[in-house]
Amino acid sequence: MSMVLIRPLLTEKNTKLQEQHQYVFEVRKSSNKIEIVREIEKRFNVKVKSVRTVVVKGKVIGSMTKRGRFEGRRPDRKKAVVTLMEGYTIDLLGAA
Repeated sequence: MSMVLIRPLLTEKNTKLQEQHQYVFEVRKSSNKIEIVREIEKRFNVKVKSVRTVVVKGKVIGSMTKRGRFEGRRPDRKKAVVTLMEGYTIDLLGAA
């Protein structure tokens, strides 16, 4: 079984999107929209209306050391914005 979802992204902006039945997840870079829909519907027992994906490029980071400047790069990430059908919600915070 391939794990498509890595984690839900809980930010202030993403929490505001939940009012419109939209949820944001970090997904594997190799996953496609069909795999994301199947995984969301199976794991959370909901119906998905649409999925939008975006690849977020990693930042270039640098630091000065005794040997000079060192540059590295954070890894790229893929995000999926999942819109659910009316009447369905996902409880990401686990509030009882």
